[in-house]
Amino acid sequence: MVTAARICIAITSVFFGVSAPTSAVAEPISCETATATIAAAAVVRDEDWAEGLAYDAHGDLWVSRVRRNEVVRYDPSGRVTARVAVAYPGAVKLGPDQLIYVTYGNFPTNLVPGSTGGGVVRIDPTAETPQAEIFASGLGMANGAAFDAAGNLFVADTSTGVVRIRPDGRVDTEWSNQARHFGADGIVVHGEALYVTLYLSPNGRILRIPLDDPSSVTAIADLAAGPGAPPLPDDLAVGPDGLLYDATTSGRLVRIDPADHSTCTVLTGEPMTSIVVPRGGEREFLVGTASGNLLRVRLPE
Repeated sequence: MVTAARICIAITSVFFGVSAPTSAVAEPISCETATATIAAAAVVRDEDWAEGLAYDAHGDLWVSRVRRNEVVRYDPSGRVTARVAVAYPGAVKLGPDQLIYVTYGNFPTNLVPGSTGGGVVRIDPTAETPQAEIFASGLGMANGAAFDAAGNLFVADTSTGVVRIRPDGRVDTEWSNQARHFGADGIVVHGEALYVTLYLSPNGRILRIPLDDPSSVTAIADLAAGPGAPPLPDDLAVGPDGLLYDATTSGRLVRIDPADHSTCTVLTGEPMTSIVVPRGGEREFLVGTASGNLLRVRLPE
């Protein structure tokens, strides 16, 4: 969700509460600060909100501009080479078939229980004029996305929880019914588990969901550093160091160690929405923001 309504809903959840599994989580620790430079500036601030990022097999960058209802392709020089119409696009991921997968319907009205306006489209990045075709439909507020090694696509549907979609586009209802976590947003596969952010949780909770046993969920971290505004944990990525990194729309890039549950803030700045590791990037991320700027973030040595 990418409008002012997103923040309002999140703050409202502080008063009404969002249920989630409980577990021991560590206190935040300190760590060295990363550096950030603007890799590509927004043309129109805020209107260019960058909700999702992914590189295709040729090294081109795909960015979902949710407020513009389009996914934009950039070549390595930063030149726009394609625009694909997608209604309220969310996550952008490279699939095992080398197609680009994009969640759609990432809009507040689809947060209402029973909404079916969301889904997933896929795009052939090698096409002369790339177009979106429906891969899966009937979801609610389809937001984050991640593939496992078997080719299953996991969608963080903010209105219901995590939805498992088989390679043929059919929803695995049995698995998905065991992973209902309202407010799910960022999602990544790491090892034998999914890690999922609960955007609407007041404490900024991160969940671990085993791929083979989705009912055995545990909380591995809370991003809240103390009383105050919600942390708003958004997109997740596995860093070059094997640790998790979360872009928050409260303006922090947070490192998470799932082994000891520790968290630390490596960068503060403008609201961050999405994160991807560049091909061959040893200690770098590309981070999308609510303003539309794309940031090149380098971790300390």
